[in-house]
Amino acid sequence: MTRPIGVIAAALALTLATGAQAAASWRDFPGVENSGFVETGGDRVMQLSIVVPAPRAEVWRAFTTSDGYRTWATPLASVDLQVDGMIETNYDAAAKLGSADNIKNQITAYVPQRLLVMRNVQAPTGFPGAAEFAKTAVVIELAELTPQSTRVTLSGVGYGPGPVFDNLYRQFEWANAYSLAELKSRFVTGPIDWAARAAKEKAAAADRKVQGGAKP
Repeated sequence: MTRPIGVIAAALALTLATGAQAAASWRDFPGVENSGFVETGGDRVMQLSIVVPAPRAEVWRAFTTSDGYRTWATPLASVDLQVDGMIETNYDAAAKLGSADNIKNQITAYVPQRLLVMRNVQAPTGFPGAAEFAKTAVVIELAELTPQSTRVTLSGVGYGPGPVFDNLYRQFEWANAYSLAELKSRFVTGPIDWAARAAKEKAAAADRKVQGGAKP
């Protein structure tokens, strides 16, 4: 499975930017709502949301602490919650902080337990559309519905005209929906066991290779 670079990895997550099949859609993830729209100036706003069965304070910690981020988003995560602070992540558990292939999102603003704004300042080496993606920003909003449920809304802004932005929008619409679904799953079934997931995906990849090489 190709990984999102974001958020979401979020976002946040940054996201599943490369390798998503053309048929992939945000609709692949039950519970995700899409309220995206076009601004009067023509730029598109990507806006996705989901209801997470957890108190707002716990959801906030999942986004804004290193330990919390690692429970659902990426096995490598370092979160420095402050204006101009950095969220540095990688889907490779063996990766080290400071690698040129890590994803770095810079925090530009936040309101505790309510709002987190960030933009990408480093994408993995060779990431297509990196310069254009750096012109976008992600806004994460948390709204308490009940003491035990939180609506998470993830908005991507700055998607201008042109084929590069078109491709980025399609990729990140899927990827951000994926990230929201992963976030919800973390509070439904528990934190991700990254070692177990990696082993499962390695076995699945080996099986696909065998099947692909098998003669009819």
